[in-house]
Amino acid sequence: MDATEPQAGSPAEPRAFIERMNAMRPAFLDLLCGHVAAIDHAAASCTMHFEISRDYCHSVDIIQGGFVTAMLDAAMSHAAFALVPGITNVATLEIKVSFLEPSRAGRYHAVGSLDRAGRSTGFMSGKLFTEDGRLTATATTTARLVRARSGDA
Repeated sequence: MDATEPQAGSPAEPRAFIERMNAMRPAFLDLLCGHVAAIDHAAASCTMHFEISRDYCHSVDIIQGGFVTAMLDAAMSHAAFALVPGITNVATLEIKVSFLEPSRAGRYHAVGSLDRAGRSTGFMSGKLFTEDGRLTATATTTARLVRARSGDA
């Protein structure tokens, strides 16, 4: 099935699905105090919240770019998990990040959007905002959408 538009794949009860995603989140998200906050099927997006301490900064309080990238990548990947039925993994093939202004230690929300999904490839975009709504970074990614093989439990 080659889809040209995002497919709604999460359960009818979004809150239960979000709780399940957070319970199964990768351990690295704990380092960034990250969790899924919302899924918007109409916008084909997933919002994640993060709180970044100075431990992940250089130049006193500027978040190192790899951590900015990780927040954006997590939001984009979680959008795919939430919106594409039957995937078991999202493997980033390439990612481009634009750093629009310094991201300083503090609270952030990242919005990952599923722009298009095919049978094995997804195209996503992401935006990182400060707690007060300033856009500090954007990203686009192409990812392999891994599906369960027949017979896998």
